Amino acid sequence: MLAKLSALNGYLTPGRSLDEQMDNALVLAQRLGFDALVYDYSPVPIDHDGSLITPSVLQLRNTPDDWHSLWCSAGFYQIDPVQHLALDTVSPFVWSYESKADTALQKIIKRHHAPVSIYLHDQQMTCGVSVPIHLPKGGFASLTGLRTGKAHKVLQDARQTLGDFSLITHALQEVAYPLFSKELRSYPHIRLTKRERECLKWATEGLTAGEIAEQLNRSLAVVTLHLASAMRKLGAKNRVQAVVRASHYRLLDD
Repeated sequence: MLAKLSALNGYLTPGRSLDEQMDNALVLAQRLGFDALVYDYSPVPIDHDGSLITPSVLQLRNTPDDWHSLWCSAGFYQIDPVQHLALDTVSPFVWSYESKADTALQKIIKRHHAPVSIYLHDQQMTCGVSVPIHLPKGGFASLTGLRTGKAHKVLQDARQTLGDFSLITHALQEVAYPLFSKELRSYPHIRLTKRERECLKWATEGLTAGEIAEQLNRSLAVVTLHLASAMRKLGAKNRVQAVVRASHYRLLDD
């Protein structure tokens, strides 16, 4: 049976590149009847307004050529209902875009999801399995296997592979995560300087600007400048909001 660790160890082993790990995961997924794979990783999955953040890593296998640009540049990731489902659950799930199918997707899909739904119908990729992985400190990853074919039969087959596909997902994540650089593990869209981070870290302890200046052996004017710069980068109205947002985006992690 595929769902044995011994069957995975020969394919997904530490030290190989992420590309190679994905190729090997595809081999395992194809044995379960899946035609394509989508893997995504985000150090922070949502922004402070609750919108999905484009993932730091998006690995694709056997998907259409325009998939990456649509999901990462054209905003499809933000309106992908499967991604919203994955973020809101801890359990693997089967999904289908067919209106008569009985999956969790039918309960949440709305009109604004139409671009994704239409695209997947055109590509005949309307059914799949997704496994969410909620990581320490708020990171998030998921692996989705897509199937083509007649909707009812595909959905039935997908349900039978849920456990095995989940095992593949966790095995892939275990070998893939150590390959991610420090940059990939931090929010990529806001860059704070070392001094800005230091000032905000002390602010999390409740220190005033004057007290931070004493801790860093800097003038009050310099510390105030660093805090103001950090607030501007974070789009924060005040120092408290800047600390909250910097913590949310994991910008203060060591």
